[in-house]
Amino acid sequence: MKIVLLGPPGAGKGTQAVRVGAHMGIPQISTGVILRLAMQEGTETGVKAKAFVDAGHLVPDELVIAIAAERLREPDCVGGYILDGFPRTVAQAEALEKIASLDAVVNIDIADEKLIARLSGRRVCPGCGGTYHVDTLGGCTDCEACSAGLVQRDDDKPETVENRLTVYHKQTKPLIDFYAARGLLKTIDGAQSTDACYEDILRALGVRR
Repeated sequence: MKIVLLGPPGAGKGTQAVRVGAHMGIPQISTGVILRLAMQEGTETGVKAKAFVDAGHLVPDELVIAIAAERLREPDCVGGYILDGFPRTVAQAEALEKIASLDAVVNIDIADEKLIARLSGRRVCPGCGGTYHVDTLGGCTDCEACSAGLVQRDDDKPETVENRLTVYHKQTKPLIDFYAARGLLKTIDGAQSTDACYEDILRALGVRR
């Protein structure tokens, strides 16, 4: 199956994409990751993208699309894939239609206020990359795995989260209408537990547990 995961920042797209992809035996493809790899490997499109990143600019749609197209031509994508973080705009979705025929688009839906509470309470370990939430830390400020002091990422601060959500609603949310009109959209409650969300995604895709 060829699947796209949609949802606002903090909805758990990355976690679910990895889990669903592993269960189905298809690669999880994050455009953020492949963009960084393309720049590291110095591919033609990666070099072009790096020039924008180094200048502090967003990578243009045409380059993001080109890098995604490169990845989708890899042998491991022949049997399907799950896209996380792409497309982000209607323009990208229209370009994707020209290179792939999707089977389903899963939208992980969750209210802004719940996302703000979820993200602003997140703490990460700068040592091992572990992720925690203040609600489960019981006042502890150190990583359980390596004892490093936990920190709050700048993009998890409430004001930054609100700005990220504003960008999402403006640019990415129109994709919901775009894919609904094509009969591909399946909406999942993202406010429930990670396990429940995972089970709902499998059911929506018609995939056996």
